[in-house]
Amino acid sequence: MKHDEGYIKFNLEWEKGTFDFPGQLFHSINLWRQKLYVMELIGAFADGVGFGNISIRYHNNQFIITGSATGNIQKLTQKHYALVKDFDLENNFIHCTGLSKASSESLSHAAIYKSNKRINAVVHIHDQKFWKKYIHQLPTTNENAAFGTPEIAREISKLTTQEKGIIIMGGHPEGIISYGKSLDDAGNVLLKYYQIL
Repeated sequence: MKHDEGYIKFNLEWEKGTFDFPGQLFHSINLWRQKLYVMELIGAFADGVGFGNISIRYHNNQFIITGSATGNIQKLTQKHYALVKDFDLENNFIHCTGLSKASSESLSHAAIYKSNKRINAVVHIHDQKFWKKYIHQLPTTNENAAFGTPEIAREISKLTTQEKGIIIMGGHPEGIISYGKSLDDAGNVLLKYYQIL
């Protein structure tokens, strides 16, 4: 099976360079990323294409997110993250800085941060069993909205009215998003459902 996950579909303006990444933020995001990687909810398919990503709000609508093509890396360092400085959902545009390009799912994360100021963290994982069990049981995006597009960004924006929750990506098999006021909220709401599969 050929995956289009991991491929950037948006228009990207990338400033290659470092950014101010406070140690506490790095520790928090990397702790959750490592936990999800060990659980194989973030990782890489057999063909080497990575899946899953995690982000945290940085300032206003700016956010730090795992870089593109980092799913197959066991332990990330600060160079594996990008800061999304600006975005335009309707024009499919992301402007980021970092030593890695922002994840291919950055528009989905951007839609959540823009739609609800109370949300400060977003997690995107893959799990077929989880996806099949909860599709249309939990908030689910339209199956015609593909990942990495303005359509999925609009769909996600409609579903993030609470401070924390889960979204099943109807047109993105295995794809699940969780979000919350903090990384712990976003991670724990995901694990609550995962543990009862």
